[in-house]
This record gives sequence, structure tokens and C-alpha cells, in this order.
Amino acid sequence: MSKWGWLLLGGLILAIGLATLLSPFASPWPDGLEKVAEKLGFIDRAEEAKPLVPAPIPDYAVPGVRRQALATALAGLIGTLLVFGSGYLLARWSASGKTKPGPAPPP
Repeated sequence: MSKWGWLLLGGLILAIGLATLLSPFASPWPDGLEKVAEKLGFIDRAEEAKPLVPAPIPDYAVPGVRRQALATALAGLIGTLLVFGSGYLLARWSASGKTKPGPAPPP
């Protein structure tokens, strides 16, 4: 495996570890957007509105898992893998049409 492959693997392992182990300790209080919506009085309208695409893991909890800490950790793991995978595929796709520069032709 190349140096970049090891770096990529190490970054993925670090991201998975952080998302899985630290996500159950995230703050239960509203984030900045929710706080502003409450302060300006439109939080009810925002909660009633139906999204165009439903969230795959609503409220960072995997449906069917009863233990909240485990459900949150699984949501962190799944989200990290989805974001990493889509970013990796996008990077591979965008680099696929480019050729590697070779040595310059002699004059």
C-alpha cells in the first residue's frame, strides 16, 4: 500500500473512532439553527414542514435500536462511512479523466 493509501486508511479509522466513540456524548441541547428558530418564533413551522427527502437516520438514532447511546454511535458510524465513501468516489471520478504528467519531450 502506498503512503497515501496508509494516510487515507488512518484518517478513516480516526474518523470512525471519533464518530463512534464520541457521538453518544454530544450535547442534547438545540444547535445554533434551532436556537435561532426558537428565538425568532418559527420553530413550530420548521418542525411541521415535510422535507423533500426524509432523513435516513432521523435525530441521529438508528431506528430499532433501543439503547440510545448505541443507536447514536451506530448513526455516527453509518454517517461517517457514507460521507467518506461518497467523497472517495467523487474524488476518484473527478481524477479519472486526468492523465499523469510524464517527462517532457526532448526539444
